[in-house]
Formats: sequence, structure tokens, C-alpha cells
Amino acid sequence: MAIDRRTFLTATALGGVGLVAGCAQSDQQAPPTTPPSGITTIADGLNVPWAMAFLAGGDALVTQRDDAAIVRVSPTGQVTTIGDVAGVAPRGEGGLQGIALAPGDESGVYVYYTTASDNRVARMDFDGRRLGPPQPLLTGLDTAPNHHGGALLFDAAGSLFVAVGDAAQPEVAQDVRLLNGKILRIDRAGRPWPGNPFGNAVYSYGHRNVEGLAFDSAGRLWATEFGQNERDELNLIARGRNYGWPIHEGESDDPAYVAPQVTWSTDEASPAGLAIVGDTAYVAALRGRRLWTVPLRDGRAGSTSSRFDGELGRLRAVEAAPDGSLWISTSNTDGRGASAANDDRILRVPIG
Repeated sequence: MAIDRRTFLTATALGGVGLVAGCAQSDQQAPPTTPPSGITTIADGLNVPWAMAFLAGGDALVTQRDDAAIVRVSPTGQVTTIGDVAGVAPRGEGGLQGIALAPGDESGVYVYYTTASDNRVARMDFDGRRLGPPQPLLTGLDTAPNHHGGALLFDAAGSLFVAVGDAAQPEVAQDVRLLNGKILRIDRAGRPWPGNPFGNAVYSYGHRNVEGLAFDSAGRLWATEFGQNERDELNLIARGRNYGWPIHEGESDDPAYVAPQVTWSTDEASPAGLAIVGDTAYVAALRGRRLWTVPLRDGRAGSTSSRFDGELGRLRAVEAAPDGSLWISTSNTDGRGASAANDDRILRVPIG
């Protein structure tokens, strides 16, 4: 008997296998079909929208994890498919994941995705209407059913930060010769950025599964990270530093490792997307089914609060839109939870 991928993922999650602890527990309560007051549905009926990158005109390019399609979504809700990423082979939590645009350059779109043999980063030419075929820049990243990482983020200098999961091999996170379990920094050709601390693409290490990257107003890099069974994290990322996995999960007072700025229980979070507006970080929570708000000041995180607890279901991507709002995507069709008839959705959340 054939079984589709979402049915398989749901069955896997319901099994509670230790392999997926801390990032893939099932949540079978369907969210309401109507969002809370003040929240606008921009688009619905999407296929596991994983990440967004905004064009200067205000439209967002959105990756859909399972069908490997990139759609262009306008603020008025028009959804247009602009290309499919050839070679994507969805596997467990993998598929078509991160997306980024270089600063001031919309001629190319950078994507992170899973193939049958690896995870990789590629560039796709973009003429404003359609995407060209993927041109691989960084290949050979180990893959597994889970812990892919997948976040992409350009800085103002034009370097590309790439979050790579440990591919369910915790020990690799401590080996700076290997690229899994790391945050990488590369140029637009996929080469290690000059001045990286270890003579390769590695920028920071000791990571389990980073899915969110964002800069604060001072240019500091922050990352959300999935824990295993106990503590999820929000980290301030520094060049060459060790973030402790698998030696530490969550809090640590060991000076050899960077302690997280914020921790949550894995029931409260499974922190995926990350956006920072002004001095506030916004963290999309999958298992936690809420949007966490974290004030930031001088490189330190303050007390957290949350919004939309259970009202939208699982939240994956969050991005600051050009109009000053947040766009967030649900992840209720990813095989880990129950979906409403109009899932998955992209929603507009006013802030300020």
C-alpha cells in the first residue's frame, strides 16, 4: 500500500521516536481557520512555507519545502509560482528550505535544499519573473531525516551565513574541520569568507540545529537553535566560538562554551524562524505554537513574552516586511500536526 509523505511524517511523529525528540513531536490540535483580530491572512493553501525573502517592491519570495516550488507573494495576496528547484529530494524535515537575496541585488536567489545525497546551497538567476536552474555553490553537507539546519542570511558586506544542522550526528558539531553542526560564512561563489577563524567555511560551531538567523540594529548575529529533549535556545553568535552541543544543551556556566541568551523548554518552543525589528527579536515556535517576543539591548536578551498561543498552530517563518509589519508562516501541513482547511498560511502581523 502506498503512503504519502505527510502521512508518513505524521506517523513517525506520533511514534515518539527518540531520534526526533525536541524538534518533531506531534501536535494534533488543528488551529482555527480564522486568525485573531488584527491579523490578516495574506495567502493560504501553501505547501509547508519554510522561509521568505523580500524584494525591494514589497513582494516576498517563499520556499515551499515539500513540493520544491518558490512562489512570489504580493502584499495583496497574489501568489505566483516563479520556479521549481530541480534536484530537491524531500527527506524527513528536509526539502527546499532557506532563501536569501544579496544586498542590493535581485538578479540571483540563493537557496538551501536537500537532494538524494546531500544538503547544498545554490544560486538561481532571477529576471524578475522566473528563476533559472540551480547553480550549486556549496555541496556535500551531510543529510539525514532531521537536523538539516537550512537558514540563509546575507550581511551588509555581501557574505552569506549558512546554518547547517548536525544531521543527527552530534559528535560532528565539535569538529571544526567538518561543516555540519555549524554556522558557515561564505562568499557568493561558495568560497570561505576571508578571515574565517579556521581556514574553511566554519564561522561558529557546537550547533545542533539552527533554523533562524537575524541581525540586530548593531549588526550582531543571532540564531535560534533546537535542543534535544530539554532546552531550546536563542544565541548571540560570535566568530570562532563554541556553542556547546552535544556537551551542553541549554544553560551552562562552563567558560569554554557560549551560554545561550534565552532558553525555553522544548514544549514551549521548537524555535524556527527569527526576525529582529529595532531592538526586539521575534521567534516562531513550532511545537510551542506561538510567537515569542524577546527584547534586546546592547547584545543582551531581556525577559520573553509570547503571542497567539495556540491560535495559529505551528509557526515556522517570521520576517520583517518592508512596510514595518511581520509576515509569519504556519507549518500545519508538515506532518507534525493537524491542519485547518486553509493551511498553510502566510499572515501579516502589525507591530509597533
